[in-house]
Amino acid sequence: MDVEQLKTTILNALEERKGRDIVTIDVRGISGVTDYMVVCSGTSSRHVKSLADNVWVEAKKLGATPIGMEGQRSSDWVLVDFGDVVVHVMLPEAREFYDLERLWQVPASNDDQNED
Repeated sequence: MDVEQLKTTILNALEERKGRDIVTIDVRGISGVTDYMVVCSGTSSRHVKSLADNVWVEAKKLGATPIGMEGQRSSDWVLVDFGDVVVHVMLPEAREFYDLERLWQVPASNDDQNED
């Protein structure tokens, strides 16, 4: 399974169900667990679950085997793990609280800071 193809399928599945504020974070080199994280917001618990379910279904059609899905019961944050790509579908309040985009941003190296 090509990681880029899987990532594209996931992004399309989220867009198809009207996911909001979809962000892809490249964590290669800073995470030994996955290559990409995709973060997306849903408008309600039902929407979050629908987005996560659609990602699961569309990726399986591609032949990807999901490792697991967590959080379906609470549905304020559902995680779908495909190994190379981990998808976080969250309510806006949970997304703001956990701020995964800031947490996983690549810090500037000393060389970047000394270029002034």
